Amino acid sequence: MINTIKPILQFSILLLIVLSIVFGIHLAILSYFNYPLFENMIIASYIVNYLLAFIIFIALYFLRKKYLDLLGFIFMGGSFLKFGVFFIFFFPVFKQNGEINTLESVSFLLPYITCLILETFYVSRLLNNKL
Repeated sequence: MINTIKPILQFSILLLIVLSIVFGIHLAILSYFNYPLFENMIIASYIVNYLLAFIIFIALYFLRKKYLDLLGFIFMGGSFLKFGVFFIFFFPVFKQNGEINTLESVSFLLPYITCLILETFYVSRLLNNKL
C-alpha cells in the first residue's frame, strides 16, 4: 500500500510546490506591471488545473499496468478533459466582454502548461516503468 501511495504523494506535493512558485511569480509580475492580482479567475485556474492534473495522474498510475499500451492516449484524453473544463467554465466568463485578453489567457494557460510539463515528466516515468 505504501508503494502505491508514495508516487502519488510525491507527484501531488511536487505539483503543489511548483504551482505555488509559478503562482507567486505570476502575482509578482502582475504586481510589477500594476495589473489587478486576483482577477481573471486566477485562483480558480490554479486550483482547477492542480485538481485535474492530480486526478489524471492518479488515473494513469492505477491504469499503468493493465493499459500500458494505451497510457499515452489516456494522457491525451486528460488534456482534452482540461480543455473541456476550460471551454465550459472559464471561456464563457472570459468572453463576457466580447474578447479574451492576454491576462485572461495567461491566467489559464500558465498553470495549464506548468501542470502539463510535470504530468508529461511523470507519465514518461510511468511508461518506462520507473514508478
